Amino acid sequence: MDTSLSNGALPIEATMTIVLSTMFAILIGMHSVQSPSDKTTSRRDSQSNTTTAWPIQLPDPRTEPTKYCYEVFCWKYTVVWIGIFGFIVVSKSYEYFTAWSYIFVCGGLALPLMLQPIIYPQAYPIEVDGKKALLNPDVSRTFSERYSTKVTLYLLTYSFIGNYWYTHYFYSVLKAKYTMPSHRLNDVPIAMFLATHFYFCTYHVCVSNSILRFVDTRYKAGWRKGVLFWYTVLFLSYFTAFMETLTISSFPYYSFEDRTVAYVWGSAFYGIYFLVSFPGFYYFDSNVDGKKHKSLSLWDAFTTACGHAMMILTLLDFVRLYLGIPLVINGVAFAVTS
Repeated sequence: MDTSLSNGALPIEATMTIVLSTMFAILIGMHSVQSPSDKTTSRRDSQSNTTTAWPIQLPDPRTEPTKYCYEVFCWKYTVVWIGIFGFIVVSKSYEYFTAWSYIFVCGGLALPLMLQPIIYPQAYPIEVDGKKALLNPDVSRTFSERYSTKVTLYLLTYSFIGNYWYTHYFYSVLKAKYTMPSHRLNDVPIAMFLATHFYFCTYHVCVSNSILRFVDTRYKAGWRKGVLFWYTVLFLSYFTAFMETLTISSFPYYSFEDRTVAYVWGSAFYGIYFLVSFPGFYYFDSNVDGKKHKSLSLWDAFTTACGHAMMILTLLDFVRLYLGIPLVINGVAFAVTS
């Protein structure tokens, strides 16, 4: 890779400020030329006659109770895992971690999301005036038919493929490396397979779904809305990738050869993941509460995740080929590093 860009006159902070500010300004400009949707007006009018109110970025609990319950649960759990993870990073508790510590911490934080479809299918009670008003339809569904089960399988599959395959593109293209003690599968810390699950759950359920739904429900259909929707996907993909790279930069055991390349171009490279998965997840089982809904099977959820993952893998490899960088995979089935 040509790293001459990292030797430019502007410091990385100024470069990223310019890049993100420009992208955000374009996004605001696109919003300013949209026409409000009639559905937005009717939704606001209907709220005036009920004691139940919700932010527009959440699903309507009357028409999409399943998604509403699950997404509120994820929002609340996101606060929990970020608080715990943030404390570990700020306090530098990781300096005392062993390979097993990483497994226990990351596995422990991923476990509530994995077990929720089994032990708490309600996910979140919808209440009016302090009384339960609506059950999550997942409660009356079999385990395999629950929306949360299919979402969990989708994200677990996607997280596994991303770590098992895509990490090696970061090793080869961006010269990234993990140096903490770890149990490794194919030279990728197993703890990262677990951590990716709760990270991706927040990215897709809380960040992407909320913002894409805002665009989808607020504005009138047409080409301008279509352009805004896909530009929002592009912006969210880059911004999400950059913010993860930035926030993890204080963790010394995940490093890049060149910080500027990692921030500016690495964010774009990582953002390829989300160019596919953000819209894919937004439309995943989109009519789960529809009257004529044909429930997706677990096999459908699994193959959908595999299909999205293959699209991402192909795009990553196109970039690698364009840069002329060989893909090197030296991993073994299992190893423990200290």
